[in-house]
Amino acid sequence: MPVAIITGSSKGLGRALAEALGARGWDLVLDARGADALRETAEAVARHGTRVVALPGDVTDGGHRAELVAAAWRLGGADLVVSNASALGAEPLVRLAELPLDGLRRALEVNVVAALGLVREALPLLQASPAGTVIAVTSDAAAEAYETWGGYGASKAALDQLAAVLGVEEPGLRVWAVDPGDMATDLYTAAVPDDDAPRPAPADVVPAFLRLDERPASGRYAAPSLLKAR
Repeated sequence: MPVAIITGSSKGLGRALAEALGARGWDLVLDARGADALRETAEAVARHGTRVVALPGDVTDGGHRAELVAAAWRLGGADLVVSNASALGAEPLVRLAELPLDGLRRALEVNVVAALGLVREALPLLQASPAGTVIAVTSDAAAEAYETWGGYGASKAALDQLAAVLGVEEPGLRVWAVDPGDMATDLYTAAVPDDDAPRPAPADVVPAFLRLDERPASGRYAAPSLLKAR
């Protein structure tokens, strides 16, 4: 069975994607900081009959990233790495003049440095896979100037660039930066607590990610566009 590593997979998009891949027969290595929520997700995904390894920890910890890749190796390799874990930099979001620099550093460490670190750790397994793939979950805040989204957007813009360069440097892989669009998630609530406008559930966005099994060229994709192309 193919094997995927998904970070930030205890809830939201990460959990929805894990459940969808599990239903398709993928074996999974799941990461999140919250051990209880991660265990609950792993139990739900394992009901599909696939193997699931849940490793709570912080993706900024190099030792934890090594554990994730080692777990994938024990399952047979790594065909897909999804960097979904994200940090906002401030909760709720604030203007750049008020953004704590330590918060910005945290966003960069989680959203950029850890994402690259995990791919580098997993690269030999990805290169050995006949369908090695990297998905970097990005945001429209990486490309648009939204008030208060500067720190988070800057980190996602850096992630976009890393994904683009990795796609050039590793032509044998597929490397996709995917913008899921607005979703009803805890992350968005933490970012903008007063915004209660209706938004799609993560499970409604996952079909866009599943369309990527058609293996388009490496690049940046928006989930709404992928859904419209169905």
